[in-house]
Amino acid sequence: MNIIFFDMEGPLSIHDNTRALMKLIPNGNSILDVIRRYDRQRSNEEDDYYDPGDDLAIIAPFLIYHNITSADIVKLADAATIVDGAKELIKSLAGWHVFCISTAYEQYASHIMQRVGIPRENLDCTLFPLERIKSLATKDDYSRIAAFEGEILDMKNADDKQIKLRFERFFRKEFTQTSFGKAVREIKPMGGRKKAAALRNFARMRSVFPEQCVVVGDSITDSRMMETVHLPGGLAVAFNGNEHALVYATIGLASTNIFDLKPALDAWAEGGREAVKRFIDSQKETDKFQWLADADGLTEPLKIHLNVRQQVRKATGLA
Repeated sequence: MNIIFFDMEGPLSIHDNTRALMKLIPNGNSILDVIRRYDRQRSNEEDDYYDPGDDLAIIAPFLIYHNITSADIVKLADAATIVDGAKELIKSLAGWHVFCISTAYEQYASHIMQRVGIPRENLDCTLFPLERIKSLATKDDYSRIAAFEGEILDMKNADDKQIKLRFERFFRKEFTQTSFGKAVREIKPMGGRKKAAALRNFARMRSVFPEQCVVVGDSITDSRMMETVHLPGGLAVAFNGNEHALVYATIGLASTNIFDLKPALDAWAEGGREAVKRFIDSQKETDKFQWLADADGLTEPLKIHLNVRQQVRKATGLA
């Protein structure tokens, strides 16, 4: 059985949907910049409480306070740029079981799945019952969020320790005292560890082991599921990856068109890792592909990937 898992943002769509959502609210860009400083600190700690991607739970109360709706999230998915070759690649994988595991909210990710041709039942992502949670909010909740927004905007020049302490106090103590705060805390983003667990679950349901799988990712939220597939002998593909993805990648593909991956997938289906390695060895005239499973270092591959990643983001106005 040929089975492949895609991350969504990067391999299938070109859009920072968290940034796009926050741009819908006043000062959202600046608020998100501070939130991501907190997110980076917590992600680097790698404890059981926090996962890369958990910033989607943090931004939820601000979106609700500013009356962002599920329809607004779907509109962003309509506007997102699909990666060149994504629809064609998925259509070409007729004999494969194709899945997507995304950190994005369900309202966004499910709409992208419609656009690229992956069935909704083959998607796992962040559930966000926005309207139900909003119904629990009171005027006092909104006043508390508005006051915290003001604090966040004043934190732009604060050091990381101050930011962390204030966010911890708000989200672990002050905010959790109300029904609204407790409901927001129930949002469980499909972050790094959860992505790996979702991959294992999909595979187990089809009696497949991780080493029989292909996974395509590009960033820190994908590193755990890439590790899950790569280490036992599966095929982990870094597509225009950053350092977090490349370190757990079997191969790299730096390209503006993901259909370029098709020959490597054909090789995998025919002969596993060894066939993929032979294919990549035959591509010496181009720097699109890299065999990373036993690479001496990642400096050159990272340079290539970040260059293409920047090209793609510039072309879509994200750089």
